[in-house]
Amino acid sequence: MEWSSLVRVSTEETDRARREVRGMASLQLCLPFSSTRRSQFRFSYGRVQCSSERQELFSRIAPVYDNLNDLLSFGQHRIWKRMAVSWSGAKTGDNVLDVCCGSGDLLFLLSEQVGSQGKVIGLDFSKNQLSMASSRQDLVSKACYKNIEWVEGDALDLPFSDCFFDAITMGYGLRNVVDKRKALEESFRVLKPGSRISVLDFNKSTQPFTTAIQEWMIDNVVVPVASGYGLAEEYQYLKSSIREFLTGKDLEKLALEIGFSRAKHYELSGGLMGNLVATR
Repeated sequence: MEWSSLVRVSTEETDRARREVRGMASLQLCLPFSSTRRSQFRFSYGRVQCSSERQELFSRIAPVYDNLNDLLSFGQHRIWKRMAVSWSGAKTGDNVLDVCCGSGDLLFLLSEQVGSQGKVIGLDFSKNQLSMASSRQDLVSKACYKNIEWVEGDALDLPFSDCFFDAITMGYGLRNVVDKRKALEESFRVLKPGSRISVLDFNKSTQPFTTAIQEWMIDNVVVPVASGYGLAEEYQYLKSSIREFLTGKDLEKLALEIGFSRAKHYELSGGLMGNLVATR
């Protein structure tokens, strides 16, 4: 796909996702957490170098993560995630990776994109998130979902060989890793030449007005809603994590420094969200 056609594709995916959001119910709204690990965790990467505090944070959030995403974004996160998958360039038969896969939203979209002939791996450092994701997989009997494999591992030390994947996605993960350069370097290493990574996350805007709106929403919408689930403290970290994140231009610069041949950051929803698209 030509680089100049990415914006057109994103518009088509936005329209498609909006149609689906109107009638879409979450694959799982209130699934109780189960500590039983499934046999699908066929290989596990035990050494986790990411901050233990962040790992514990996402483990606590896991049981209600999908509910909160729908409530806090009014379903818009589904549109952003479809756009992120489209920007990854994943196609039928590809071997793809979702880093920091969480409860699996991007992963399931990738699975549908590559089809039964492809292979999808979801990697996360939180056992609880992986358990939630693999449980969701059982709720929908789509043939393509059989191509999914779950891996417990570290975004800073991916347990895969060089030039292994045709596409990579990362949704709301890069902002939370302790070494963003290392995370992108690892993704660069395991990507095949000419392939892309698509990174969706909150946008660190350079516009004071957008930043003010973003912080107001966190203080007056996100944290109060999360408090209804007993997770106010867990979601208060959002504001500081965005402040410590990189701007879109900084992300582009970092990707190019690492070795990506092209990098473009797109602002979404008035600059509240952003998506980095980088080609190896």
